[in-house]
Amino acid sequence: MIILGLNAYHGDAAACIFKDGKLIAAVEEERFTRIKHSAGFPVNSIKFCLEFCNISLSSVDHIAINRNPNQKIIPKLLYAASNVFKIKFFKDRLLNLKKIHSLKNEFLNHFKETPKAEIHNIDHHSAHIAGSVFFSGFKDSNFLSVDGFGDFASTVSGFYDGKKIIKYDEVLFPHSLGLFYTAITQYLGFMKYGDEYKVMGLASYGEPIYIDKINQLFIKKNLFSLNLDYFLHHTGNVEMTWLTGEPKIGKVFSNKLIELLGPARNNKEKVEKFHMDIAASAQKAYEEIFFDMANNLYEKNKNDHLCLSGGCAMNSVANGKIYERTKYKKVYIQAAPGDSGGAVGAASIVLRNKNSDIEQLNDNPYLGPSYSLDYISEVLAKNEKILSSKLIKVSSYDNKDDLLKLTADLLSKEKIVGFFQGRMEWGPRALGNRSILADPRNKNIREILNLKIKRRENFRPFAPSILKETVNDWFEKDDDVPFMSKVLKIKNEKRSAIPAVTHVDGTGRLQTVSKDLNHDYYKLISFFNEITGIPILLNTSFNENEPIVCNPEQALDCFLRTKMDVLVLENYILIRK
Repeated sequence: MIILGLNAYHGDAAACIFKDGKLIAAVEEERFTRIKHSAGFPVNSIKFCLEFCNISLSSVDHIAINRNPNQKIIPKLLYAASNVFKIKFFKDRLLNLKKIHSLKNEFLNHFKETPKAEIHNIDHHSAHIAGSVFFSGFKDSNFLSVDGFGDFASTVSGFYDGKKIIKYDEVLFPHSLGLFYTAITQYLGFMKYGDEYKVMGLASYGEPIYIDKINQLFIKKNLFSLNLDYFLHHTGNVEMTWLTGEPKIGKVFSNKLIELLGPARNNKEKVEKFHMDIAASAQKAYEEIFFDMANNLYEKNKNDHLCLSGGCAMNSVANGKIYERTKYKKVYIQAAPGDSGGAVGAASIVLRNKNSDIEQLNDNPYLGPSYSLDYISEVLAKNEKILSSKLIKVSSYDNKDDLLKLTADLLSKEKIVGFFQGRMEWGPRALGNRSILADPRNKNIREILNLKIKRRENFRPFAPSILKETVNDWFEKDDDVPFMSKVLKIKNEKRSAIPAVTHVDGTGRLQTVSKDLNHDYYKLISFFNEITGIPILLNTSFNENEPIVCNPEQALDCFLRTKMDVLVLENYILIRK
């Protein structure tokens, strides 16, 4: 049985494919279009999934999409009846719904054939939840799906009993923790779709001295509700673009927020202490509500396991505090908890409905394209003249261990390495297959990476990739974090040894690396440990103000236009003289 899963007509469009009960391929559309958070119909992602399976569209048995326009019809109608919207607001949403209802026509336009598969519209949050609980390895679990919006809901809590998803509570439009965080993100001058992570990083530099003012944006009721006087998203006056290219959301905060906090930051203005304090206050307000929801859920159902999903599950700072702020013993967050992961969740619901014997699914994140040595050799041959002119030496190794040992040695000598291997990661994090790596001992490397390679804000932190079995030696909490989804405190006595990956507040957004999940990356860190006594590498995504590189051409182009010292392409290594 072949099941194709889609996230379409929303940010982070994506596709995945299940074959005979196993998830074998998944990829975001942005990796092909080179447009961050690419929206619309994920035609390139679908083509990759079909090609990976070596099948045509006609061989697909089921297509699942993580949107169900028929959900919550009555609440939608009641809300529409009690609110006056601009005509454009309705036209935009009707066009979006029309696209969802006419998937077969979309396939016909792009593939010149109409799929024979049955199409399943899966509720947005059910897809989020399934993408977490079905892959967690937990026999049963509580769950929280916290998002911007999807199918008229922003938050859903409940319990997974090993067979069924049982929903307890939900928060409906227009109330949303995700929209709250977006409003603060925009107020701080970060206007691009998906910029919320910048606020999370900035928050560590500030103090939550404006928490009382920020709390005025909420009216506590049941789970929570927003004070809508401070927002615009519910009025129909906010431009939202989801149908193609870069997703865009217009200003979602009202002038009342400016009256409360003062002038909003222009994106060209310097980030001041005031902005850091606003970020810290917003993060604290978010955490207070998030932990209230998690603890209330625990009181309803005292289960030691918690599965998180939805875009807000990307708040790794809050995720790292769950053990100290709640009674949960184990927390699972999938590699793609946001909207792209809804493709996997939707398809997995169809799979479980068709085959109830399947309980847990594999959560390996290396599900994207890979490239052969012959392909890479051809790419290097085509670029031989430019490589020679830039005094870049190209070598190849038959023995991968020899290459990894050389790479570890170069890293220990403070070289910056672009590391490209195996199948591309699924989800927003670079997990060792499309990564830029550096020595975590070098206190100057953060500034070099931010200004000369990543070309981004200097307050942005970098992640420590650490050998799984050594976490307890370096972090205050021993936890398995394979998808870089939690920020944990680094032990005080260890912080000076790894300044490049120690954030200003003494934390690190770690990635635990195991031999089973990523053999070559594990070996590289092990060789670096043998040289330096440090079982950690600085890891950041292989890109420069663009989506993570997908193919060798993109990796080479990024290497050539930045100041990386070394590029590893599978068994090839390129070194600037």
